[in-house]
Amino acid sequence: MIEFKNVSKIYDGGVKALSDVNFTIEQGEFVAIIGLSGSGKSTLIRCVNRMHEITSGELYVNNIDVSKLKGKKVRDFRRDIGMMFQSFNLVTRTSVINNVMTAFVPDLPTWRRFLGIFTEENKLEALTALDKVGLLDKAYARVDQLSGGQQQRVALARVLAQDPKIMLADEPVASLDPVTSTQVMDDFKRINRDKNMTILFNIHEVELALEYADRVIGINKGNIIYDGKSSEITQAILDEIYEQDFEQPMEEGE
Repeated sequence: MIEFKNVSKIYDGGVKALSDVNFTIEQGEFVAIIGLSGSGKSTLIRCVNRMHEITSGELYVNNIDVSKLKGKKVRDFRRDIGMMFQSFNLVTRTSVINNVMTAFVPDLPTWRRFLGIFTEENKLEALTALDKVGLLDKAYARVDQLSGGQQQRVALARVLAQDPKIMLADEPVASLDPVTSTQVMDDFKRINRDKNMTILFNIHEVELALEYADRVIGINKGNIIYDGKSSEITQAILDEIYEQDFEQPMEEGE
């Protein structure tokens, strides 16, 4: 479960990215965050796993007060939260399976981590994750030989190998063509259903958000404009979410 209680985030220079945000996401929900660039979408996502610190309010993830975590506890906490990015964040000059196995690095003994030596169990788990996203036959190919959509699915396999309870996705299909975007969203939906994994993602493509997400959170200028079923959102609400403010500064990370 993810709980935002009166959460605000103000960046250096006084940019207010989030303003008294309140909502709760239950385990197994598939939730899309929509809004303009600079509206607070990326900030909201990145506060969940402590990539960004909140300025005020309370943020709980599985009953853990995120703001009070320090040092090793932050790292341990993040093991249960997978993160995907628009840019894939892969090492393109090595193999697909090696990229997936980086999910296990934090748990390796220091000597294995230093030498980059993984166990047979790590390899089996990585191959299982690749099979789940339809890329088992690409396990030993170099990442730079894959299409953009395949690379994003490698990133998804890396998250699955981590076996998290929650998946965060920051514009995961923004750099993909429409057909590939649909394939990746199909993967997300299947994983959400089969593993009862909470998935929280921000997305520019409103049509995909309304088609795939069970719930939509609309944000504008750091304020929640809409929080409800995707099937119940109206054009009037969308107009309010996407109301332009040309003086609104861009938030960090967008």
